Amino acid sequence: MFTAADYLDLHHTEHRILFDQVTHPWEVLPKIKNYLQERLEPANFGMLVGKPFIGEHVFIGKGTIIEEGAMIKGPAWIGENCELRKGCYIRENVIIGNGVVIGNSSEIKNALIFDEAQIPHFNYVGDSILGFKAHLGAGAILSNVRLDREEVIVTSGSKKFLTGLKKFGAILGDRAEIGCNAVLSPGSIIGRDSIIYPNTSWRGILPEKSIGRTTTKLHVVR
Repeated sequence: MFTAADYLDLHHTEHRILFDQVTHPWEVLPKIKNYLQERLEPANFGMLVGKPFIGEHVFIGKGTIIEEGAMIKGPAWIGENCELRKGCYIRENVIIGNGVVIGNSSEIKNALIFDEAQIPHFNYVGDSILGFKAHLGAGAILSNVRLDREEVIVTSGSKKFLTGLKKFGAILGDRAEIGCNAVLSPGSIIGRDSIIYPNTSWRGILPEKSIGRTTTKLHVVR
């Protein structure tokens, strides 16, 4: 249960080595910092529109467009053919795949974003993994810290999985869709091809090919 293969197609990230010797996908999150320290070679092969802020420890792939007003603090590894729009904020320890869109007022921190994911409007992604073609509607938030600041626990029925993490947002499976203004509580895991309705406050596990309307109701669409 909760293996990376259950949620993520590792062919859609160039950084699949992060998942070596990992049981649960959230175990990747504390590895991102060291991975970037060891492997990141700063370079810019993209195109800048105006004068965005780009930190010293940033790699930008070919065909990627960085618009004026974007801030890439780094360390960050950004793939090819991405679009980072005006007003986005890429903080520390972020890995972004190919063909990704990150838009206005979207903040990313300690995250792994697979190819072709979209984080386009007013989003927060902290300590999370977004799978291939995962999409956040405008205003969707992946909350990464409990209100009591204690360890984040993944709960599935009567079973509880201790993550060892005090900061852990969500795992979104491939092609997961999160509706506008939805808020995912820390430790949420969303299956492949699943949907969270707009304005939903979601906590816990949503199976693949399901629709989440509230934290207690879901509709399976297999």
